[in-house]
Amino acid sequence: MKIAVTGATGFIGRHVLANLQNTGEEIVTISRSTGSVLMDIAKPSDDAYAQLGCPDVLIHLAWDGLPNYKSLHHFETELPKQYAFLKTLIDAGLPKLVVAGTCFEYGMQSGALAVDLPLQPTNPYGYAKAALHQQLRFLQNTQPFQLSWARLFYLYGAGQAASSLYTQLQLAIVRGDKIFNMSGGEQLRDFLPAEIAAQQLVQLALADHNETVNICSGQPISVRRLVEQWLSEKNSDIQLNLGYYPYPDYEPMAFWGEKSL
Repeated sequence: MKIAVTGATGFIGRHVLANLQNTGEEIVTISRSTGSVLMDIAKPSDDAYAQLGCPDVLIHLAWDGLPNYKSLHHFETELPKQYAFLKTLIDAGLPKLVVAGTCFEYGMQSGALAVDLPLQPTNPYGYAKAALHQQLRFLQNTQPFQLSWARLFYLYGAGQAASSLYTQLQLAIVRGDKIFNMSGGEQLRDFLPAEIAAQQLVQLALADHNETVNICSGQPISVRRLVEQWLSEKNSDIQLNLGYYPYPDYEPMAFWGEKSL
Protein backbone atom coordinates (compact mmCIF):
# COMPACT_ATOMS: atom_id res chain seq x y z
CA MET A 1 0.00 0.00 0.00
CA LYS A 2 1.18 3.52 -0.81
CA ILE A 3 0.29 6.11 1.85
CA ALA A 4 0.72 9.85 1.23
CA VAL A 5 0.90 12.35 4.09
CA THR A 6 0.40 16.12 4.04
CA GLY A 7 1.66 18.14 6.99
CA ALA A 8 4.37 15.52 7.47
CA THR A 9 6.83 18.07 8.88
CA GLY A 10 4.37 19.31 11.51
CA PHE A 11 3.91 18.23 15.10
CA ILE A 12 1.40 15.44 14.45
CA GLY A 13 2.87 14.59 11.06
CA ARG A 14 6.26 13.70 12.48
CA HIS A 15 4.67 11.24 14.87
CA VAL A 16 2.54 9.78 12.08
CA LEU A 17 5.63 9.28 9.91
CA ALA A 18 7.49 7.57 12.74
CA ASN A 19 4.55 5.17 13.14
CA LEU A 20 4.20 4.56 9.41
CA GLN A 21 7.85 3.60 9.14
CA ASN A 22 7.09 0.58 11.32
CA THR A 23 4.37 -0.68 8.97
CA GLY A 24 6.52 -1.46 5.94
CA GLU A 25 4.12 0.48 3.70
CA GLU A 26 5.41 2.85 1.00
CA ILE A 27 5.30 6.45 2.25
CA VAL A 28 4.99 9.67 0.23
CA THR A 29 5.47 12.95 2.10
CA ILE A 30 4.07 16.20 0.68
CA SER A 31 5.49 19.61 1.52
CA ARG A 32 6.17 23.02 -0.01
CA SER A 33 9.87 22.85 0.88
CA THR A 34 10.91 19.34 1.97
CA GLY A 35 9.59 15.85 1.43
CA SER A 36 9.45 13.18 -1.23
CA VAL A 37 7.09 15.37 -3.29
CA LEU A 38 7.29 19.17 -3.36
CA MET A 39 3.80 20.59 -3.77
CA ASP A 40 1.87 23.65 -2.69
CA ILE A 41 -1.64 22.42 -1.91
CA ALA A 42 -2.92 25.95 -2.53
CA LYS A 43 -1.94 25.55 -6.19
CA PRO A 44 -2.36 21.89 -7.15
CA SER A 45 -1.87 20.97 -10.78
CA ASP A 46 -4.45 18.89 -12.60
CA ASP A 47 -2.10 15.89 -12.44
CA ALA A 48 -1.35 16.26 -8.71
CA TYR A 49 -2.54 12.72 -8.00
CA ALA A 50 -0.12 11.33 -10.57
CA GLN A 51 2.69 13.48 -9.14
CA LEU A 52 2.09 11.78 -5.79
CA GLY A 53 2.46 8.39 -7.45
CA CYS A 54 -1.26 7.57 -7.24
CA PRO A 55 -1.35 6.67 -3.52
CA ASP A 56 -3.95 4.29 -2.07
CA VAL A 57 -4.71 6.62 0.82
CA LEU A 58 -3.94 10.19 1.87
CA ILE A 59 -3.52 11.13 5.54
CA HIS A 60 -4.33 14.83 5.37
CA LEU A 61 -2.92 16.81 8.30
CA ALA A 62 -1.92 20.10 6.65
CA TRP A 63 -3.72 23.24 7.82
CA ASP A 64 -2.25 26.76 7.94
CA GLY A 65 -3.10 29.54 10.38
CA LEU A 66 -2.82 27.74 13.73
CA PRO A 67 -2.96 28.27 16.67
CA ASN A 68 -5.01 31.41 15.98
CA TYR A 69 -8.39 29.67 16.14
CA LYS A 70 -10.32 32.93 15.80
CA SER A 71 -8.75 34.08 12.52
CA LEU A 72 -11.14 34.49 9.58
CA HIS A 73 -8.34 32.99 7.48
CA HIS A 74 -9.69 29.55 8.32
CA PHE A 75 -12.88 29.91 6.28
CA GLU A 76 -11.91 32.75 3.95
CA THR A 77 -8.69 31.19 2.67
CA GLU A 78 -7.99 27.79 4.16
CA LEU A 79 -11.37 26.12 3.62
CA PRO A 80 -11.63 26.73 -0.16
CA LYS A 81 -7.93 25.87 -0.61
CA GLN A 82 -8.28 22.60 1.28
CA TYR A 83 -11.42 21.50 -0.54
CA ALA A 84 -10.01 22.33 -3.97
CA PHE A 85 -6.86 20.32 -3.28
CA LEU A 86 -8.67 17.26 -1.98
CA LYS A 87 -11.28 17.35 -4.76
CA THR A 88 -8.50 17.46 -7.37
CA LEU A 89 -7.05 14.23 -5.97
CA ILE A 90 -10.43 12.53 -5.59
CA ASP A 91 -11.52 13.46 -9.11
CA ALA A 92 -8.29 11.88 -10.36
CA GLY A 93 -8.96 8.62 -8.55
CA LEU A 94 -7.78 8.85 -4.91
CA PRO A 95 -9.75 6.03 -3.24
CA LYS A 96 -9.36 6.92 0.43
CA LEU A 97 -8.89 9.93 2.72
CA VAL A 98 -8.05 10.20 6.42
CA VAL A 99 -8.53 13.84 7.44
CA ALA A 100 -7.68 15.51 10.75
CA GLY A 101 -10.69 17.30 12.18
CA THR A 102 -10.93 19.02 15.57
CA CYS A 103 -12.85 18.83 18.84
CA PHE A 104 -13.69 22.51 18.25
CA GLU A 105 -16.31 21.30 15.77
CA TYR A 106 -18.44 20.53 18.85
CA GLY A 107 -18.32 24.16 19.98
CA MET A 108 -19.21 25.05 23.57
CA GLN A 109 -20.97 21.78 24.39
CA SER A 110 -19.91 20.33 27.74
CA GLY A 111 -19.41 16.82 29.06
CA ALA A 112 -18.69 13.70 27.05
CA LEU A 113 -18.76 14.46 23.33
CA ALA A 114 -19.90 11.65 21.03
CA VAL A 115 -19.29 11.74 17.29
CA ASP A 116 -23.02 11.81 16.55
CA LEU A 117 -23.66 15.02 18.51
CA PRO A 118 -24.95 17.94 16.44
CA LEU A 119 -22.02 20.22 15.64
CA GLN A 120 -22.05 23.76 17.02
CA PRO A 121 -18.67 25.32 16.17
CA THR A 122 -18.13 28.73 17.75
CA ASN A 123 -14.74 29.75 16.33
CA PRO A 124 -13.63 30.08 12.69
CA TYR A 125 -11.26 27.13 12.88
CA GLY A 126 -13.90 24.73 14.15
CA TYR A 127 -16.42 26.10 11.65
CA ALA A 128 -14.03 25.64 8.71
CA LYS A 129 -13.16 22.07 9.69
CA ALA A 130 -16.84 21.15 10.09
CA ALA A 131 -17.62 22.74 6.74
CA LEU A 132 -14.84 20.82 5.00
CA HIS A 133 -16.16 17.59 6.46
CA GLN A 134 -19.63 18.33 5.12
CA GLN A 135 -18.26 19.30 1.71
CA LEU A 136 -16.40 16.00 1.46
CA ARG A 137 -19.51 14.07 2.48
CA PHE A 138 -21.44 15.81 -0.30
CA LEU A 139 -18.62 14.95 -2.70
CA GLN A 140 -19.03 11.28 -1.81
CA ASN A 141 -22.48 11.45 -3.40
CA THR A 142 -20.85 12.03 -6.79
CA GLN A 143 -17.44 10.38 -6.37
CA PRO A 144 -16.90 7.01 -4.66
CA PHE A 145 -14.15 7.27 -2.04
CA GLN A 146 -13.68 6.34 1.61
CA LEU A 147 -13.46 9.10 4.20
CA SER A 148 -12.29 8.71 7.77
CA TRP A 149 -12.79 11.99 9.62
CA ALA A 150 -10.68 12.06 12.79
CA ARG A 151 -11.56 14.74 15.37
CA LEU A 152 -8.40 15.43 17.35
CA PHE A 153 -8.67 16.46 20.98
CA TYR A 154 -5.74 17.79 23.03
CA LEU A 155 -2.49 16.18 21.92
CA TYR A 156 0.89 16.72 23.52
CA GLY A 157 4.45 15.51 23.08
CA ALA A 158 7.85 16.11 21.54
CA GLY A 159 7.96 18.65 18.74
CA GLN A 160 4.86 20.56 19.83
CA ALA A 161 4.66 24.31 19.12
CA ALA A 162 6.62 26.63 21.39
CA SER A 163 3.39 28.29 22.52
CA SER A 164 1.87 25.03 23.82
CA LEU A 165 1.47 24.31 27.52
CA TYR A 166 3.55 21.13 27.27
CA THR A 167 6.50 22.78 25.53
CA GLN A 168 6.47 25.84 27.77
CA LEU A 169 6.54 23.66 30.88
CA GLN A 170 9.37 21.48 29.56
CA LEU A 171 11.43 24.57 28.75
CA ALA A 172 10.74 26.04 32.19
CA ILE A 173 12.03 22.82 33.79
CA VAL A 174 15.19 22.85 31.66
CA ARG A 175 15.85 26.51 32.55
CA GLY A 176 15.40 25.76 36.22
CA ASP A 177 12.55 28.25 36.66
CA LYS A 178 11.10 28.54 40.15
CA ILE A 179 7.59 29.59 39.08
CA PHE A 180 5.37 28.57 36.16
CA ASN A 181 2.52 30.88 35.16
CA MET A 182 -0.70 29.23 34.00
CA SER A 183 -4.48 29.48 34.16
CA GLY A 184 -6.47 28.39 37.19
CA GLY A 185 -6.12 24.85 35.86
CA GLU A 186 -9.56 23.63 36.90
CA GLN A 187 -10.81 23.11 33.35
CA LEU A 188 -11.37 19.46 32.40
CA ARG A 189 -9.91 18.41 29.08
CA ASP A 190 -9.15 15.26 27.09
CA PHE A 191 -5.38 14.92 26.66
CA LEU A 192 -3.65 12.25 24.59
CA PRO A 193 0.06 11.67 23.83
CA ALA A 194 0.78 12.49 20.19
CA GLU A 195 2.35 9.09 19.53
CA ILE A 196 -0.90 7.34 20.50
CA ALA A 197 -2.92 9.68 18.27
CA ALA A 198 -0.50 8.89 15.44
CA GLN A 199 -1.06 5.16 15.93
CA GLN A 200 -4.81 5.67 15.65
CA LEU A 201 -4.49 7.78 12.49
CA VAL A 202 -2.33 5.11 10.87
CA GLN A 203 -4.81 2.46 12.00
CA LEU A 204 -7.55 4.36 10.15
CA ALA A 205 -5.36 4.58 7.04
CA LEU A 206 -4.79 0.82 6.99
CA ALA A 207 -8.36 -0.21 7.81
CA ASP A 208 -11.52 -0.46 5.73
CA HIS A 209 -13.20 2.51 7.38
CA ASN A 210 -15.63 5.22 6.29
CA GLU A 211 -16.76 6.89 9.51
CA THR A 212 -16.13 9.80 11.88
CA VAL A 213 -14.09 9.11 15.01
CA ASN A 214 -12.77 10.95 18.05
CA ILE A 215 -9.01 10.75 18.55
CA CYS A 216 -9.00 11.07 22.33
CA SER A 217 -8.34 9.33 25.64
CA GLY A 218 -11.99 9.29 26.69
CA GLN A 219 -10.88 10.36 30.18
CA PRO A 220 -11.29 13.93 31.50
CA ILE A 221 -8.44 15.38 33.54
CA SER A 222 -7.94 18.87 34.93
CA VAL A 223 -5.17 20.91 33.37
CA ARG A 224 -3.69 21.48 36.82
CA ARG A 225 -3.53 17.76 37.58
CA LEU A 226 -1.91 17.02 34.23
CA VAL A 227 0.74 19.70 34.76
CA GLU A 228 1.43 18.31 38.22
CA GLN A 229 1.87 14.85 36.68
CA TRP A 230 4.37 16.21 34.18
CA LEU A 231 6.29 17.93 36.99
CA SER A 232 6.32 14.71 39.00
CA GLU A 233 7.70 12.77 36.04
CA LYS A 234 10.56 15.27 35.81
CA ASN A 235 11.09 15.43 39.60
CA SER A 236 10.60 19.19 39.35
CA ASP A 237 9.68 21.43 42.27
CA ILE A 238 8.47 24.37 40.14
CA GLN A 239 5.67 26.25 41.89
CA LEU A 240 2.50 26.82 39.87
CA ASN A 241 1.28 30.40 39.68
CA LEU A 242 -2.38 29.51 39.16
CA GLY A 243 -4.77 32.07 37.71
CA TYR A 244 -2.07 34.11 35.97
CA TYR A 245 -3.79 33.60 32.60
CA PRO A 246 -7.57 33.78 32.06
CA TYR A 247 -9.49 30.76 30.88
CA PRO A 248 -9.95 30.68 27.08
CA ASP A 249 -13.34 32.00 25.97
CA TYR A 250 -13.61 29.66 22.98
CA GLU A 251 -13.99 26.39 24.89
CA PRO A 252 -16.22 25.20 27.78
CA MET A 253 -14.84 24.44 31.23
CA ALA A 254 -15.42 20.71 31.03
CA PHE A 255 -15.46 18.49 27.95
CA TRP A 256 -13.87 15.31 26.71
CA GLY A 257 -14.36 12.83 23.91
CA GLU A 258 -16.17 9.52 23.83
CA LYS A 259 -13.70 7.05 22.39
CA SER A 260 -14.47 5.73 18.91
CA LEU A 261 -11.50 3.41 18.41
